[in-house]
Amino acid sequence: MKSILIKDTTKQERIALIKEWLPPEDGLEECEIDLWDMYRDYIDGKKEVAEINAEFRTDYYAE
Repeated sequence: MKSILIKDTTKQERIALIKEWLPPEDGLEECEIDLWDMYRDYIDGKKEVAEINAEFRTDYYAE
């Protein structure tokens, strides 16, 4: 498996990864989560996926 770390990917590769994570029909119409917004900092090279996921879980459980 290829590394998904920011240092090992280009912005285009990070965008392609997010596209891979979306279900074919997007299936998120009834969900309040927008993966493009959620992973914007990853796409822009500011935060790793693991950091974003950890923050999301913390927010999710805190409410």
